[in-house]
Amino acid sequence: MKTRDFSIEFSIKATRSSGKGGQNVNKVSSKVELSFNVPASALLTEKEKALLMEKWTNRLTQDGTLRIVSQEDRSQLRNKEIAIKKFYDLLKKSLQKPKKRIATKPSKVVKEERLKEKKINSDKKEIRKGFIDWE
Repeated sequence: MKTRDFSIEFSIKATRSSGKGGQNVNKVSSKVELSFNVPASALLTEKEKALLMEKWTNRLTQDGTLRIVSQEDRSQLRNKEIAIKKFYDLLKKSLQKPKKRIATKPSKVVKEERLKEKKINSDKKEIRKGFIDWE
């Protein structure tokens, strides 16, 4: 993925957070919500938009907006940084092409080891069959 600045395309809204912080929670809007509208993006190609819409189906709203919320920190600035990092990480992970798997075959030595282990187990069980059951 080429380096693109999506900061012009997402919006950030701050609201009051829940959780730790005491009276600070009631006064300061430290919770940050990042919104990114996938279909309206000018920086993404149609192919990328379709891929994101498919991969993010459970994360998107009805109109195709991705919402990322961060309220981990007591600082609004830190929460904003966390939300932006989450967004870029998610975008990078989603647009990354998976590596093609190269099929491999087990080597001759590995096959022989496996067969040797099976033979040992088989012999062990065969020996156990010869004992008299005292019940």
